[in-house]
Amino acid sequence: MKPLTIMAYLGALGLAAVLGVAMAKTNPNQVEYENYAVQKLTGYLKSDVCNKTSKLIEKLINTKCDKLVDSANPQIREVLSATTERQDFVLFSIYRTEFKLSTWIPAYRFETVGAFNNFYTYNAEEQ
Repeated sequence: MKPLTIMAYLGALGLAAVLGVAMAKTNPNQVEYENYAVQKLTGYLKSDVCNKTSKLIEKLINTKCDKLVDSANPQIREVLSATTERQDFVLFSIYRTEFKLSTWIPAYRFETVGAFNNFYTYNAEEQ
């Protein structure tokens, strides 16, 4: 082998090692995922669900929908925590959440990958 080829292989190997260490150190944990999932879910509830409720319902329960969602954050976090399965691959993690509150509300399934302290939900479907 030529010295230039050996240097290229060593450089690529070194770069892969540095990238692997960086990914392992920035693999987000379960608590970080729960923070992300609660933020996304409450944002969805406030922007989509609350806007679709009628003002009559808000008057009947004597509260604003946004405030109701905010007050339910601890319960949402509990449900997410109990229904999430994490697969840790050291460099990244995959989170699978089966979110179901009651028989009146549809269930949802979310699949999210976490890497570099970020999350990407690649599958979200109503069950």
